[in-house]
Amino acid sequence: MSNDIPPKTGRKRPNFLLIVADDLGFSDIGAFGSEIETPHLDALAERGVKLTDFHSAPACSPTRSMLLTGTDHHIAGIGTMVEVATPEIQGLPGYEGYLNERVVTVTELLRDAGYTTLISGKWHLGMTLETSPHARGFEKSFALLPGGHNHYGIGGIAAVRGGQPLYTEGGSFVPKLPEDFYSSDYFTDRLIGFLREREDGRPFFAYLPFSAPHWPLQAPREVIAKYKGRYDAGPEALRQERLERLKALGLAPRDVTAHPVVSDEKPWEELTDEERAVSARSMEVYAAMVDRMDWNIGRVVSYLEQTGELDDTVVIFLSDNGAEGAIVEALPVIGPHIAQHIRENYDNSLENIGNGNSYVWYGPRWAQAATAPSRLYKAFTSQGGIRVVSFFSWPGFTRKGAGTAFSTVQDITPTLLELAGIVHPGNSYEGRPIEAPRGVSLVRYLDNRQEFAHGPDHATGWELFGRRAIRQGDWKAVFIPEPWGPGRWQLYDLGRDPGEVEDLAARSPGKLDELLRLWDRYVEETGVFLGPATVFEVAAE
Repeated sequence: MSNDIPPKTGRKRPNFLLIVADDLGFSDIGAFGSEIETPHLDALAERGVKLTDFHSAPACSPTRSMLLTGTDHHIAGIGTMVEVATPEIQGLPGYEGYLNERVVTVTELLRDAGYTTLISGKWHLGMTLETSPHARGFEKSFALLPGGHNHYGIGGIAAVRGGQPLYTEGGSFVPKLPEDFYSSDYFTDRLIGFLREREDGRPFFAYLPFSAPHWPLQAPREVIAKYKGRYDAGPEALRQERLERLKALGLAPRDVTAHPVVSDEKPWEELTDEERAVSARSMEVYAAMVDRMDWNIGRVVSYLEQTGELDDTVVIFLSDNGAEGAIVEALPVIGPHIAQHIRENYDNSLENIGNGNSYVWYGPRWAQAATAPSRLYKAFTSQGGIRVVSFFSWPGFTRKGAGTAFSTVQDITPTLLELAGIVHPGNSYEGRPIEAPRGVSLVRYLDNRQEFAHGPDHATGWELFGRRAIRQGDWKAVFIPEPWGPGRWQLYDLGRDPGEVEDLAARSPGKLDELLRLWDRYVEETGVFLGPATVFEVAAE
């Protein structure tokens, strides 16, 4: 099928370039307030629509399942992250730990409609060949199957996972990575290679899900050097800088009250000089990872400019969740003696941090510099965990600048299908029953034909690790168990209080009751398991 005008849209079928960053904070690129050098992302964002109220799931794999199917992750098979699942949920519908057969992927539908479908990067939706990208509609693929791995490929191709291969190419496991492997560079190399190999002129869907800047924090030395000393004032100073930039850019209200930092780590002023040096260096490496990711995105954009395809390509960028304040998947994967494991197997001396044989993360205070003014970070259903950086960039959209309408990652699949002139099959695909998308197309909003994506009566729910939320309009109810929260439902008016600072539950019990009825409906519709579904819940009891 050629790149014809589909009858339902009256438009030439565009290409799609979908880029996902891993654990990137809301203000971690320049166009959203960062000091990190991201000129290529900034240029794309400035010519498009910067979504300031766009939401993911609280963590990696749930978001990715919603992104590719348009429905809730409890329906799609990733009710919780497989790394932290407990035996109680085994066999429950929606908790299979991989993208299940109750859903059809946008990739399968685009492929069926004549699109070339390509992926190079992190999958995190199944660890077998039968649940790999090759089995879910990608014609060409190079994929990291689990949630993360050493960015330099050090430690063996099946390190930590009990001998299980970590990468696939097409329908086969990859036996060996190249000697000069670095995740962001190699993922980009392979995607550009797939694009160069096209011969039939079909439109393409290219999916570039980086594993950066997910821990372990590792980056080329020359890029790290660019940020030497930049973070010596500590995370609170950076947080205030970012907040002022967000206000200046119109991406946060001038009078916003930021949620106070939540952390059991010692504040900057109580750290020793050595502890400060290590912390600042970790942030330098994180910045370098974001910088290098942007450089690689620039390579893809340059290729599309050279082939004359950029203006025909809808570019979508997002993070899969808020900034990572802990290391969610590491404890159950590596084991309870993670500190000992790192001491015995890695060199985290100051000068070695960032190399392939180091293993660090930057912690909750740096994360909350990037999620401010929002509350908390990845893995929480508060705004810091689920409101993420995102933009759409394409000359065909008439809306430009900041887009303030509420939207979610579930809206991506319906948007792509409408732009491609494809009707979702509804409740049946290839003879099997499937669930229809819960998201909506954003085309009318991006085309400036309406000022909202979801109507005022629409309700959206979130649940992960026993942490819950339900939102309708600007009203949001949040439940965060102890010790991270009060262990009861809280109520916020995000229109006045985007930082979730003033709990209105006691003053507006009727509104809270309304939202909790919507929560009950969400649980019934999506099959949320309300018992302990993860090791985090068990540990908290």
